[in-house]
Amino acid sequence: MIQVTEPIHTNRLIKETSPYLLQHAHNPVDWYPWGTEAFEVAQREQKPVLLSVGYSACHWCHVMEHESFENEAIAKLMNENFVSIKVDREERPDVDHIYMNAVQLMTQRGGWPMTVFLTPDAVPFYAGTYFPPEDRYNMPGFPRVLISMADAFRERPEDITETATSILSELQRSSAGGESNELLSTDLLDEAYRGIIRSYDPTNGGFGSAPKFPPAMTLEFLLHTYYRTGEPQALEIVRHTCRKMAEGGIYDHLGGGFHRYSTDAKWLVPHFEKMLYDNALLSRLYLHYYQISKDEKARSVAEGILDYVVREMTDQLGGFYSTQDADSEGVEGKFFVWSAEEIKALLGERDADLFSAYYNVTEAGNFEEANILNVTRDLSEVAASKNVTSEVLRQTLDNGRTKLIEAREKRVKPGRDEKILTAWNGLMLASFAEAAAILNRPDYEQIAKRNARFVLDNLKRNGLLLRTYKEGQAKLNAYLEDYAFFIDGLVTLYETTGELEWFKEACALTDTMIAEFWDDEEGGFFFTGQSHETLIVRAKDFFDNATPSGNSVAAETLFRLGLLASNRDYQRRAVTLLRLTTTAVRRYAPGFGRMLCAFDFHLGTVREIAIMGTRGSADTAALMQEVWRPYLPNRVVVQASPSDTEAASLIPLLRDRPQINGAAAAYVCENFTCQKPATNARDLASQLQHQTAGAG
Repeated sequence: MIQVTEPIHTNRLIKETSPYLLQHAHNPVDWYPWGTEAFEVAQREQKPVLLSVGYSACHWCHVMEHESFENEAIAKLMNENFVSIKVDREERPDVDHIYMNAVQLMTQRGGWPMTVFLTPDAVPFYAGTYFPPEDRYNMPGFPRVLISMADAFRERPEDITETATSILSELQRSSAGGESNELLSTDLLDEAYRGIIRSYDPTNGGFGSAPKFPPAMTLEFLLHTYYRTGEPQALEIVRHTCRKMAEGGIYDHLGGGFHRYSTDAKWLVPHFEKMLYDNALLSRLYLHYYQISKDEKARSVAEGILDYVVREMTDQLGGFYSTQDADSEGVEGKFFVWSAEEIKALLGERDADLFSAYYNVTEAGNFEEANILNVTRDLSEVAASKNVTSEVLRQTLDNGRTKLIEAREKRVKPGRDEKILTAWNGLMLASFAEAAAILNRPDYEQIAKRNARFVLDNLKRNGLLLRTYKEGQAKLNAYLEDYAFFIDGLVTLYETTGELEWFKEACALTDTMIAEFWDDEEGGFFFTGQSHETLIVRAKDFFDNATPSGNSVAAETLFRLGLLASNRDYQRRAVTLLRLTTTAVRRYAPGFGRMLCAFDFHLGTVREIAIMGTRGSADTAALMQEVWRPYLPNRVVVQASPSDTEAASLIPLLRDRPQINGAAAAYVCENFTCQKPATNARDLASQLQHQTAGAG
């Protein structure tokens, strides 16, 4: 009989819902969650605060926990000298954002785990990331850092105060933005394009060298650039990078979905965690690339990502989970890699030989004596080298993947962070909604609708959104990104379905977002709302990092809703957001991929497409399918039945748009000029092709 050992220690984190915080609930460290209690204790006992920030899928967060936070001696040092606070960065991006800025100011780098020492007033005075348990890697051991910080706080309070005051001043300065008065023009877009491609890697795709993160937002801007200018290099960069990423080990060739990033320049060896937001952004990118290229491999990758999310990352109520860990059984990547012998045992000698040739499986391996599946040659080339037909190889690969997936399902799976975040669900909602329309997948539409309903039913209270949900409990005020990303998802769901409720919810939440987050004095949206707790800085974030900034998505969505609802106030605020970022975009374009798409929407020609026809009828469906077949980056789409008077009252684009001889009709307008109604897909395709002929 297996005996269950009761934990020796239990701290305050046991009452939290975050899987990351619960992982630390039995540390000997006397952890507090972020909140007033911890800082009141620090004030009363005049102790510094040790703030530790991480997330569930972070490999080095787990390492530091095992090495230091489970170590009784190190925990004793922490408990005697500090008030220790543990934060899940995915639940509290406001806290993470402020103190990561401090880490970067003090160390010129950042990352997780993040370790920050604060005064009892929550102002940082020393910071770092991972610290080993003893001196190594040319880094001081964590105990030495703890002792040094505790001694400095006690013995040199004036130095601590001076450093903290300086850092706070710098944080406040960096949170202020200035509105540019320059005339907005496409010159900015051309300049940004030239700046971005300077770091392009023509051999491996992507930008820069190792480590490499999938640059989804930058590639989206390059698709916009190709569409606007016809510049072939822009499309070639997207084509090459999308192919290289999808063929590399960063893509899960068996289960679908992308890992977080590649540790090398070739996209071969990833950090194996999978993040919902990466897969949302990348699935949308591959969808858009498929629209413009008709490359079936791009479609396959997009569907592979979305099917992975359905299978592995979707709650039974319709919410999307946050992350899947890199580790299983304490070993990074163990779930995902293979030995040559395993593959031979599963597939047999002949099929294993073909499978291994295509996926580069060798006896020596390419990752810690095991193999990460990856592709470096076309299927036809491998088939020829093995003296089989392409069809035989394709069938062998299909059968092999099925058998390996079945075998992999018997392994111990990586941990999964099952909290549901409003912002990341908004990103994924938009991707499923577009995929349903672009790929003609009604199942994806149902998933999108179910997700939207889940968020509205479970993460909205008294008209305000909440940040996080797990096991029936929703909590924490939503941040700007929660509003902006979810509104974007709702607008996209309205455009692809024509169901008015999603448009109405989007408008209501947009008005709430403006009331809660807009800076009436300087313009732009704050990271936190009016009803949020007071932090040391009320920051604004414009930089598109691992996820787009709330301001970037808000700008694009305000433009779209401004057109749909004929709301000039929305459009005015969107232009203000562009002006607030103009100088920064000129200085560092690669950091503003999503914002550049908003610039392109404003500066380019927007197609306004209205379809009047009975929803679900064959003629209406044919027109809607044609709308979503081509790549139209700057467009708004509305659709209503002739009897839907409420839609026409709310959306001016639907007014005076009758059916033609009882048949559904599509109206295409741009630059205040409309073409004649199209009643069949062929005529509509011709009109849309005419609009986009300049793109080549």
